[in-house]
Amino acid sequence: MSKALEGVRVLDMTHVQSGPSCTQILAWLGADVIKLEAPTGDITRQQLRDLPDVDSLYFTMLNCNKRSITLNMKSERGKEIFTELVKNSDVLVENFAPGAIDRMGFTWERLQEINPGLVFASIKGFGPGRYENFKAYEVVAQAMGGAMSTTGFEDGPPTATGAQIGDSGTGIHLVAGILAALFQRTSTGKGQRVTVAMQEAVLNLTRVKLRDQQRLTHGPLREYPNDNFGTEVPRSGNASGGGQPGWALRCAPGGPNDYIYVIVQPPGWAPIAELIGKPELAEDPDWATPVARLDKLDKMFALIEQWTEQHTKFEVMDKLNALNVPCGPIMSTAELIADETLADLGAVVEVEHPQRGTFKTVGCPIKLSDSPVEVQTSPGLGEHNSVIYGSLGISPAELDDLKTAGVI
Repeated sequence: MSKALEGVRVLDMTHVQSGPSCTQILAWLGADVIKLEAPTGDITRQQLRDLPDVDSLYFTMLNCNKRSITLNMKSERGKEIFTELVKNSDVLVENFAPGAIDRMGFTWERLQEINPGLVFASIKGFGPGRYENFKAYEVVAQAMGGAMSTTGFEDGPPTATGAQIGDSGTGIHLVAGILAALFQRTSTGKGQRVTVAMQEAVLNLTRVKLRDQQRLTHGPLREYPNDNFGTEVPRSGNASGGGQPGWALRCAPGGPNDYIYVIVQPPGWAPIAELIGKPELAEDPDWATPVARLDKLDKMFALIEQWTEQHTKFEVMDKLNALNVPCGPIMSTAELIADETLADLGAVVEVEHPQRGTFKTVGCPIKLSDSPVEVQTSPGLGEHNSVIYGSLGISPAELDDLKTAGVI
């Protein structure tokens, strides 16, 4: 069966997480992604290793379905080879520091001369301006994109989220930009420059807090559990941040992740009241309506928690879902990686690796009916040098010479 991006060649100069998360999705969707690495390899091959002299899970889980070549871009022959690679690519993706590609001699103008149809996609920490040359990492992007100031509890410090919204969140945004540019190329015949800044990607994912910042000018945010409001959106713990109140409630047996998140919609109050043994609250005017409950959400969730503490989170999930009450158990990483439903969905997959044996990783979250994804192992460093460079007309003898000279 053909793949959605079959025939699209991506020259992947990315490293660490934000860029590789983008190009891995393109590879999953069928693009031929050629990971171009320095002869020493992507730094994450060695970072956070759990086995000696084996590519780390950090690397393998971000570089599935790709091919790998090595090239020293500082050498003149390396630059000549890179030029040929660009001529034969549809997309070039990089996440170097600002100006790095320019300093290699490959400005956007030069890349357009080499291949007018090239889509040149980049991830940067920040857009042009004051922050442009600042270094950006995952939590720096969370800090400067509005996520940290609004995450955590009111009496605690700003808190980072475990979801990698700065790195992988930016990578997913770049996928959208690349696909849009490829689609536009079908009518214009021209490539274009695509850039996504990590700060702006996080800001996009934090837009509801900018909504609430503007609502603050008209008074307190009543759906928040906070007692006091200043001039900024406060940290609000586990409040849903939407129109329907929610909270994480303790469950049996009381472990660190024995919680369930419960949302109380207007139609859900009566069946919840019945379930927790307080049926009279469904008709009590002090509790019966969302408006009546709004100033005592803490008391409402405390009542529900008295019941949830008597059951496991999965028992509560089943009972509440039977009543059409939205809820979700707090699933630990151990539970997620072992979850049979996620395995059946292909959301968590087991992959064969030549040195590691097997490892588990996330599957492609994008499901296309006519382009199924089979997750394949990450490539070894320079594993595809002979095949890809051979297709450019470089002989095996020259490849040996290039390796000896440190070009590949």
